[in-house]
Order: sequence, then structure tokens, then C-alpha cells
Amino acid sequence: TPVRCGQAIRLTHLGTGRNLHSHRFTSPLSGNQEVSAFGEAGEGDYLDDWTVVCSGTYWVRDDEVRFQHTSTDVFLSVTGEQYGRPIHGQKEVHGMATSSQNNYWKVMEGIFMQPSEALQMEQYHAEL
Repeated sequence: TPVRCGQAIRLTHLGTGRNLHSHRFTSPLSGNQEVSAFGEAGEGDYLDDWTVVCSGTYWVRDDEVRFQHTSTDVFLSVTGEQYGRPIHGQKEVHGMATSSQNNYWKVMEGIFMQPSEALQMEQYHAEL
């Protein structure tokens, strides 16, 4: 199913089954809002929901996109702060209150599904 701009989604880590989660706690490195992993096998709570912020009708694979937390309104971001442990050089992902260049995301890998014929027809439909 195509993902609409403005649609609430959950981002689930395939390896752990945990959802991208946020709540009103301060992140350890940047002092922004903490983002973590939560839940089991894709099940979690309302704090796992993110709104897809993009232009157009649908999230298009090659376009930049933002994710805004549905409960706290922060944008999923990364600014360069790095942990020393447990994984040296791993960057802190956090929530920022304002939109900026630090909260644009682009698909680099994953599962790509061809648009359905119905979606293609919708994109080119014109009233007579």
C-alpha cells in the first residue's frame, strides 16, 4: 500500500522487531528529545507513531522526507553528536522541535515495491 504524505506510520527495526519511539525525555548527547526503540514484534504504543511529512500525495522513494512524532511534534533528526560506547562513532538520533536540514531523510536501502496499476492510474487521472 502506498504511504500518503501526512499518514501516521510506525518504523519497525526488522532485526529486533522494536519500533522507533520517542517521549518527553532529554537525549544524552545533544539535549534534544530522546528517540529509542520500544515494543515487541512491532507491537508498542501511541508513542511509536510518526507522521510522514513530504510533498505531493505519496512518499516517493527517491524524494527526501521528514518524520514528525505524532504525540510530541518533534522531527526525527541527527546532528552529528557521536557516542564513544557501545558502538564507537554511532551518531545520536533524536527529536528536534523545529524543522531544519538535520531532519531530512532519504531511502538508501530496503524493500521496493512497484506501484500498483490503480496508483499509476490515480496519478494520471484527469476529469473529462
